[in-house]
Amino acid sequence: MSASESDPVRASLERFVGKPFGPPDDPGDPVLAPEAVNGPMIRHWIDAFDDRNPLYEDEAVAAAGRFGGTVAPPAMLQTWIMPRPQIEGIEERGGAPTETEFETPISALDAAGYVGALATNSELEFHRYLKPGDHLRSLNVIESISEQKTTGLGKGYFVTWVTTYTDQNDEVVGRQLFRVLKFDPSTIPGPGGDAK
Repeated sequence: MSASESDPVRASLERFVGKPFGPPDDPGDPVLAPEAVNGPMIRHWIDAFDDRNPLYEDEAVAAAGRFGGTVAPPAMLQTWIMPRPQIEGIEERGGAPTETEFETPISALDAAGYVGALATNSELEFHRYLKPGDHLRSLNVIESISEQKTTGLGKGYFVTWVTTYTDQNDEVVGRQLFRVLKFDPSTIPGPGGDAK
């Protein structure tokens, strides 16, 4: 018996692997950041994380450095692309900041009963420092979806995607691998090893 015959949920997810996820009319269209890299957002980050590197906000120090001006903290890469959240209904959307008008592996797993979500890991790769004025785009591609796994949280699937970030000149400035476990909370193992 093939894996697709024994696991129709996983078989139904294969159509997403290796493809960008986005609107059906143009899933490969990169998402434009709502704003360019800017000083006020950098200052918010500095204050939130107490990261007082002078290259991030001291113009005189930064101008004398190898970048010729201020730069953004590298770990901010993902934040430039994040949409402004719609707070109303965020719990019903599983924490997603906005409504998704198209199907993704995440929404397909939700529909199949795998409504639990746990971010398991993220790996960031930086190609260069971002400077105020850089305007980013991002493109998400599904790298892999595991076979069904049994975990301490229940049965589920690991979904991995890679986001490539480019600047206004289409230069790649970084990448992020992100993996989540989508699980069915009703299959959490009980004290005797059986699902609750």
